[in-house]
Amino acid sequence: MKIIVPMAGIGSRLRPHTLTIPKPLTLLAGKPIVHRLVEDIVKVVDQKVEEIAFVIGPTFPKDTEEKLEAIAKSLGADCKVTVQEEALGTAHAIQCAKESLNGPCVVAFADTLFKADFTLDANTDGAIWVKQVEDPTAFGVVKLKDGIITDFVEKPQEYVSDLAIIGIYYFSKGEDLRDEIQYLLDNNITENGEFQLTNALENMKQKGLKFVPGKVSDWMDCGNKDITVETNGRVLQFAKVDGQNLVSKTVILENSKIIEPCYIGENVVLKNATIGPNVSLGDNCLVENSTIEDSLIQTNTTIKNASLKNAMIGNHAYFDGEFKSVSIGDYSVLD
Repeated sequence: MKIIVPMAGIGSRLRPHTLTIPKPLTLLAGKPIVHRLVEDIVKVVDQKVEEIAFVIGPTFPKDTEEKLEAIAKSLGADCKVTVQEEALGTAHAIQCAKESLNGPCVVAFADTLFKADFTLDANTDGAIWVKQVEDPTAFGVVKLKDGIITDFVEKPQEYVSDLAIIGIYYFSKGEDLRDEIQYLLDNNITENGEFQLTNALENMKQKGLKFVPGKVSDWMDCGNKDITVETNGRVLQFAKVDGQNLVSKTVILENSKIIEPCYIGENVVLKNATIGPNVSLGDNCLVENSTIEDSLIQTNTTIKNASLKNAMIGNHAYFDGEFKSVSIGDYSVLD
């Protein structure tokens, strides 16, 4: 089994946090978003993952490949990293990893997290992860008949289905997908100037391949700041239910308290502070004379005299002030 992760987008909706760190490598409860994604996929496929292929952008930091290799290694998989030099659509992004598109594989776009209550049936031609949504007009959806996907409909303005595609796909033969995408590229078949995965899926379906839905119980986005902070809280809540302790033993508490669920990294110092619920504090942070709830703080950051809620603060930042719902990028100073 292989996992292909297209993650070349610049993450413009999450700026300023993505100006220095790619969105999929943003820490969520102490782990990069993409790390959590591939971990959850490994649980669902219930088989050995031999390789994880990441497709990154041309402007990503130099240490990106090193970080991705560490993620793959932690899951016992080999790592391949390729670059999508130009943003030409979902199908084009996947095809950048065409050397890995053979045998059983999962394609997962790295801007979403999920919780699933099913185990993948590896005997199917393919599976498409879906989630029932209240308003399907903003999503690509699938139609079903007798448990088989019959149609892919992009952002339907009239009701056809409420099963939204969340961006994770299984193929029993990755080479089938590779060949269909190559056909799109060779014949310049685009929509709005981009090569779309849904066109390749439709061609595969027309040739007799049968896709089944993989229904997930929770679908968590990491698009903009507010949604990412909300997702951080949900991840913490899931960890609490699972009995995970995400508070480091090295935290120093001085007249402070932690209201779980929280993630508190290594060597964090809390002075006259109340942290939580639903807060992630990265390694080497200092929080003094402050109250923080429902917030996501990266590493090596100092926060003083603050009352924060729904805040997101980057790495190596300094914040001293009365603002509440803030969004501060790496190396920023606000006092």
